[in-house]
Amino acid sequence: MAEWTQRLLNWFAQYQRWMPWREAPQPYWTWLSEVMLQQTQVETVIPYFKRFIERFPTVQTLAAADQQEVLKLWEGLGYYSRARNLHKAAKVVVEQYGGELPQDADALQQIPGFGPYTSAAVSSIAFGRPVPVVDGNVLRVFCRFWGIEDDIRQPQVKTELQARLEPFIKDAPPSAFNQAIMELGALVCRPKSPHCASCPLAPDCVALREHRTADLPVKSKRKPVPHYPVAVGVIWKAGKVLIGRRRQDQMLGGLWEFPGGKQMAEEPLTETLRRKIDTETGLQVRIDSPYCQVDHGFTHFKITVTAFRCEWQSGTEQPLATDELRWVTLDELDAYPLPKAAIKVSEAVRNYERMQGNA
Repeated sequence: MAEWTQRLLNWFAQYQRWMPWREAPQPYWTWLSEVMLQQTQVETVIPYFKRFIERFPTVQTLAAADQQEVLKLWEGLGYYSRARNLHKAAKVVVEQYGGELPQDADALQQIPGFGPYTSAAVSSIAFGRPVPVVDGNVLRVFCRFWGIEDDIRQPQVKTELQARLEPFIKDAPPSAFNQAIMELGALVCRPKSPHCASCPLAPDCVALREHRTADLPVKSKRKPVPHYPVAVGVIWKAGKVLIGRRRQDQMLGGLWEFPGGKQMAEEPLTETLRRKIDTETGLQVRIDSPYCQVDHGFTHFKITVTAFRCEWQSGTEQPLATDELRWVTLDELDAYPLPKAAIKVSEAVRNYERMQGNA
């Protein structure tokens, strides 16, 4: 075993953070935690993980669940395709693998939602297979450690690191090895102001020796993120509001939201809303004043949602652009999985209607 590997493992044994999925390691817990941790901080994931395990303690209970309940438990965690794929994968694991995850990383990639990263993580952490995991933390640690100057947005950098790490993970406990590197990137080898003085890899780190920790890893700038104004309507009829369930093949598929959509160039927001309500529901409404404006960011774009209070005028609702439409009371909204922007809108609606004595 290389000296730096032993130092890394010793460091991990002493300084690793407490995480509930590490208390009684099992493949289902490892899988669930790795899916939740994608693009999400540990502190955010922990309460979601605990609630999920309490409701779905086994892959069988998850497979048997209704997708709406899965999405509701996931509500607020974002990247909802993770939840849909997790649910699909649970069904596959139960139906095709007898409820037991395959141990091999290549076999895992045949299951919905298991890409190269998740497959390597589950295979190594849950089953001790010597497969390197390369996420953002690992890229940063070893671009600095080995002085790699290639742009980490290029896929060949990840491929190169996987190849270079393979002989080292084969000489170490794979689970501890991969978790140690990711933990080091999160706690010590941080993007800015790394704690090099307490790093177990410091004696052999090229970036530290050459005073280039601020320059590595090399990461090209992203393209500017577009911004879209969006209008939605909170349509009232007989004390209830209308919500629609997004189609499964859409972004945020399976979640419920208020009718509306993106503003076209030089189009007043009220006309945007009238157009979208007509094409999505077939209803005619009276548009009143806005309830609120909500800013929200996705991975590749940002939106500003203006939510208008509307009154139903005529027509029978038709799910022209959604899987389903429902009239619900404000209290009943709590039972439906909503995107974060819709949650913020619903809170503003409750506050306003309460002040008006209507809720």
